[in-house]
Amino acid sequence: MRKPLLAALLALLVGGCMVGPDYVRPTIDTPTAWRLSDQDARDLANTAWWEQFGDPVLNELVSAALLANKDLLIASARIEEFAGQYGFVRSALFPQVGAGYEVSRQKGVAPGASTSSTYNNYQAVLNASWEIDIWGRIRRQTEAARAQLLASEDGRRAVILSLVGSVAGAYVNLRDLDRQLEIARATAKSRGDSYEIFKERYAGGIISLLELSQNQSQYEEALATIPAIEKSIVQQENGLSVLLGRNPGPITRGRNIDQLLLPAIPAGLPSDILERRPDIQQAEQSLIAANALIGAAKAAYFPTLSLTGLFGYASNSLGNLFDSQSKVWQYAAPISMPIFTAGAIAGQVQAAEAQQQQALFAYQRAIQQAFREVNDALIDQDRTRAQLQAQKRQVGALEQYAGTARLRYENGYTSYIEVLDAERSLFNVQLQYTQTQQTQLQAMINLYKAMGGGWVVEAEKVAVAGGVRRDEVLPQ
Repeated sequence: MRKPLLAALLALLVGGCMVGPDYVRPTIDTPTAWRLSDQDARDLANTAWWEQFGDPVLNELVSAALLANKDLLIASARIEEFAGQYGFVRSALFPQVGAGYEVSRQKGVAPGASTSSTYNNYQAVLNASWEIDIWGRIRRQTEAARAQLLASEDGRRAVILSLVGSVAGAYVNLRDLDRQLEIARATAKSRGDSYEIFKERYAGGIISLLELSQNQSQYEEALATIPAIEKSIVQQENGLSVLLGRNPGPITRGRNIDQLLLPAIPAGLPSDILERRPDIQQAEQSLIAANALIGAAKAAYFPTLSLTGLFGYASNSLGNLFDSQSKVWQYAAPISMPIFTAGAIAGQVQAAEAQQQQALFAYQRAIQQAFREVNDALIDQDRTRAQLQAQKRQVGALEQYAGTARLRYENGYTSYIEVLDAERSLFNVQLQYTQTQQTQLQAMINLYKAMGGGWVVEAEKVAVAGGVRRDEVLPQ
């Protein structure tokens, strides 16, 4: 009787169906092309793009961040958490076996006796249980746990994508501030020298107090910009230090902003973003998990069948514990099913379906946001490039204007107001020019972040601390 019953149960298990919807990737409205295309785009999405800046110091900073950044270490630990959760959920698909040994002493009527007495009881048993997953509840839960594990892995890669871009952007911004400080200090020194000459001229009665005050105003204006830039430099160094997983402190410098090379524009189609961006892959895995949990919730409507068994020995004498007469065994196949739950199961199904809809909308939003970020970065780098070229010409024109104005003033053809206007305009445009340089470099960083790519995998190879690869935690 046992063998036919076991065979029937195994057949029921193999032929059991899984309730709930199977996952099908939603249809996505993908643009056929970007709003702005570039003929010079190159297939560089899978390379370590930050190395294109040509600055070894930046390369070292990126490597340091990939090894010690705390957000990345948290994401790595989260993978281990979901790997453990996946193993826990998946274990319910298999029989659970345990063993126990018990020694007790009690007063009562011993087995086979007619009077009350004090006696010992010894038990050594092996027990097993196995829930037959007829309706796929455990399989759906396992499917969800697996998707959550993959989502945590994609989440870690999203952290890597953001981290590399943040380190490169912070370094470029730091070199921009360094250049602004150089301009401010050089301008302050030049105006300070001029102010000393004007004080001597005023003392000699050559110029008026008005001209001296105008010159001093220029000098103080340049001096006033220096502390603000120095403050920004220290704050930027502190922020970059935290990205590197260090306490706030100074940052080593490499090439100045004029020497940094502009990375090439990566090539790619809008459809590539779905495969390249880890945040989109993470959103899809979350959608798969939410979809599977609908089936797990619906399975609660159906009967639950388990197999339980016990085999062992029980005796009131330790010496006779393992005698053949002391054997005990039991097996059962309990079945349970809900009859009235006051809407509990329906509520769980409703909640699971609502969570699936939230995950679907989040997935669609992630895709739309990715398309927007790429389009924004493309137009940003294109228009900033044109702006930078115009500002470079403007700097040249203002340098000529300032030199001519001072020469005209020295020869008595114009007032100092013209010199003041020319030098103030030159100083402001010089600062704007280096800021635009930073904006153009940042636009390229944003473009590589928005495009995603295989470079995330290359960066991941460096981030070995606490790393868990999905092929290490998922069964083949």
